[in-house]
Amino acid sequence: MHNSETSGHSVRWAELVDELEGRLDTLAQAFTTRVREIPEYGESQVTVLEIQETARETFRRLISGLRNGKTDSRDGLLDFASDLGSKRARAGIPPESLTSAVRLDFSILWAELLEIAHTEDAALLATRVDQVWSVVDEFATRTHTSYLTERVRMAQEESSIQREFIARLFNQSSPSLETSSQVAAALGINPESRFALVAASGEPGARLRAATSQFGSGQHTRQRLFLHESGGNTYVFWALPAVRTRGAEPLGETRSPEAEGRQLPPGVVDVPCGYVPEVLGLRALPGAARTAESLAALLRPRDSGPLSADSAWARLAQQNLQDAGLDLAAELEEALAECRGGERERLLETVRNYLNTGNVTVTSEQLFCHRNTILNRLNRFQELTGIDLAVPAKTARLVVAWA
Repeated sequence: MHNSETSGHSVRWAELVDELEGRLDTLAQAFTTRVREIPEYGESQVTVLEIQETARETFRRLISGLRNGKTDSRDGLLDFASDLGSKRARAGIPPESLTSAVRLDFSILWAELLEIAHTEDAALLATRVDQVWSVVDEFATRTHTSYLTERVRMAQEESSIQREFIARLFNQSSPSLETSSQVAAALGINPESRFALVAASGEPGARLRAATSQFGSGQHTRQRLFLHESGGNTYVFWALPAVRTRGAEPLGETRSPEAEGRQLPPGVVDVPCGYVPEVLGLRALPGAARTAESLAALLRPRDSGPLSADSAWARLAQQNLQDAGLDLAAELEEALAECRGGERERLLETVRNYLNTGNVTVTSEQLFCHRNTILNRLNRFQELTGIDLAVPAKTARLVVAWA
């Protein structure tokens, strides 16, 4: 009796599957109508005709899998799923939209089965629901896996192309307008935008590479990070947001460290590196890279973040003078050598404070000294070193010496 029921179920199941196959156009139309309600499909480059033809072939193969479950039939279904996943990735369909579309297969297929089945088929359908779900789920899984594989391949290909164009830009000391336009097109940015750039080597360079991997896509921040590596140095640059101006900035006005910090991406803000906060246009980036590299060479152990020319101009000047054989700090130490007792420390404390405040009265208040005492110390410092702090050119010499 049991074998008879099983045989009867198999025959009836084959009849239902045959009826399903006769309704391929209905199934495809139902899928097309519902999938077009998914915004990304409705606005995509995938045409209605392609969706309908793909849906018809999908249901034909799914139904074939329901009929016999043979290996060759299942392999054909999975090969088709792999091809479909790759196509949808290249068409730019978002992953969640693809998932929503593939999920429609089971609901449409099952609804059609219920439509053609009789009341007495209820027990049969109950025994076959797992089979239907298994076939559709296997198809969906293979489609999704193929989609992700293709997306990774596309991202790697895009990244490789971008690296080639970025290298072409940085390998020219003065890139042409044509090169700038080509690089901008490859990166999807405006060649005339304002850009910022940082440079580092060693462990800080590795941290910049990690920041690019983590934040480079622009999904976590509004800034996309672009990477270039050359000669042991790591360079990262990004486009700055457009600035609404209400008129020209005052002549000589410089950006504060706080303002510079607000422009830094999250993964860069605490990396010791050379930093050029703003250049105009892609063509200026190679020069900015050289500047950032020079600034990175001035980093000291106490530095905990990017170093710009505004904050390190004195170090840069000091380094250039030392390269030319001029050591201002050594000259200053020699001039102060004749100080006795604690005089040297008192003079240095007073002068450093005065350089920070520019005001004798404020300096006297901060050091708890009489104003005349401060003046006497400044005069004594001038007597020993020849540096008159009232003369800007002389003061600059001291600032550079102590950088």
